[in-house]
Amino acid sequence: MIPPATSSSNRLAAVSGALALALLASAPAQGQVMPEPDAEEVAKTPLRDLNIDARDIPEPLRIAMEDPYRSAHLATCNAIVADIAALDRVLGADYDIAEDDGSDRLSEGRIGQSVVGSIIPFRGIVREVTGAASNDRLLRAAYTAGMVRRAFLKGLGLGRGCDYPARPKPRSEAAGQ
Repeated sequence: MIPPATSSSNRLAAVSGALALALLASAPAQGQVMPEPDAEEVAKTPLRDLNIDARDIPEPLRIAMEDPYRSAHLATCNAIVADIAALDRVLGADYDIAEDDGSDRLSEGRIGQSVVGSIIPFRGIVREVTGAASNDRLLRAAYTAGMVRRAFLKGLGLGRGCDYPARPKPRSEAAGQ
């Protein structure tokens, strides 16, 4: 027989997991993505392609990669809010509050990176040989882990009866921003 505490923990984990999937599935067009490149990022493209100036993984994302479902230190709703806030600073607005500005994924920064990147012949091969492509895959995995962690935290907050922002913003509030 499963002890009551374990059974309760399993129910909470199931609710958190279901909420995380629901949040990801019902996402608006805008929201969780790696940041758009600015002029400085465009200028650094050749250095990044040669793996001379690799991007570091922000600390909240490294923690998320280690264990996105860690909850031992989250005794209060305020602790959940603090972890969500740290992820928000790195990831930007969550799906429950992100605004769809109507733009598509083609931006000036991405076009600039493509043009600057085309200067290097056989860019794809160079990026693989130098390890730049591997670093980019690791960075993307870190952003994914951060998004999963934030969804888990909001599901945990919802399960514990915490108020927003330790839980998803209610649909009526999110729509009437």
